[in-house]
Amino acid sequence: MRPDLEVVKALAALQPLYNKDNIEIVTEDGTRVRGLVKSMKTTQALTKPSVKIQRADGEIVKITFDIITEIVDHNPAESAR
Repeated sequence: MRPDLEVVKALAALQPLYNKDNIEIVTEDGTRVRGLVKSMKTTQALTKPSVKIQRADGEIVKITFDIITEIVDHNPAESAR
């Protein structure tokens, strides 16, 4: 799969989760980061597209889109009305 397509897929999955807490991102090496989606950078020159997650302990972790393998929303699903 093309790397730019992976970025588009990651961005599409993360956009509705922006500023939501209890989101977990799993990377290629198995690292899991869970917290609040703080920012997404997709167009800055000379940088890889990335997302910043603020963990419960306050630490902010930057993860580039190209190493994301899974995005998990741990928030309860809204009830159907």
